[in-house]
Amino acid sequence: MRHLSVEPPPFFHHGPSPLARLAFFALVSLALLFADTRYRYLENVRHAVGAVLFPVQRALQLPGEGVAYVASYFASNRALTLGNHELKQELLAEAPAIQGYKSLEQENARLRALLSVGERFTGASTPAEVLYSGRDPFTQKLFVDKGESAGVLPGQAVIDEAGVVGQVTRVFPSISEVTLVTDKDHAVPVRVERSGVRSVMYGSGTGRLPELRFLSPNAEIQTGDRLVTSGIDGTYPAGLAVAQVVSVERETGQIFARVICTPLAGVDKSPQVLILGKAAAAKSRPEEPAEDMPRKGRGKRRG
Repeated sequence: MRHLSVEPPPFFHHGPSPLARLAFFALVSLALLFADTRYRYLENVRHAVGAVLFPVQRALQLPGEGVAYVASYFASNRALTLGNHELKQELLAEAPAIQGYKSLEQENARLRALLSVGERFTGASTPAEVLYSGRDPFTQKLFVDKGESAGVLPGQAVIDEAGVVGQVTRVFPSISEVTLVTDKDHAVPVRVERSGVRSVMYGSGTGRLPELRFLSPNAEIQTGDRLVTSGIDGTYPAGLAVAQVVSVERETGQIFARVICTPLAGVDKSPQVLILGKAAAAKSRPEEPAEDMPRKGRGKRRG
């Protein structure tokens, strides 16, 4: 049986063999590469081909770039969402500290001012913190966290960074009772800082401002005057701020003027105070001589 030949008939064998063609084109390619490297003959051809093919390249790149842009957008959006959530959580966690920052700043300012006042009475002052106010609504009292164990004694003056707060009236082992200058049973000898006029400021009780009593209508005092301690009572050191005059009434026919004052100290809001020792106050008043003491010169013999 004869096998059919798959080779083309001799009539169709024209031209060089495939191996010869490969060798020819390889040599031509090498020659062109050498010529282009040496003399850059094909530079303009490359530019022309690149200009023609650039739109095609961009058209093929656009779908990939669009997909990458969409993926990047959603990734960025998710990252921003997570970041915002974390920031909100951190803000909520730090909210108490942020809200308390202003109060801490104010407290630090008060403590610095109180420390500067305490430097005037070095060794004669005891810092204390206000615990609570008295239960009786008709009295103006508060309690501090220093008592007998800290050397506090009845009668000592109590001040804050702005002025006189009151006076220690009762002392317990670990706490003390302070009667405020606004209490109806409390009085403070004062002096008008501008004119030097001396008077006594009396508390008027709950809901009412203190006033100066028994002051002559022609006394040199006016609204806005600052009152300081006169120091003549032996309890409060001289020169401590006490109050400011808010109104002066001089009615015709009245024996005394009516002078209303407002305390300068934070009598109802000071969280920290200073208790001044006896060394900070003026020297105590000497005892009055007894009535039955023999007078000088009695008992002399007559000549």
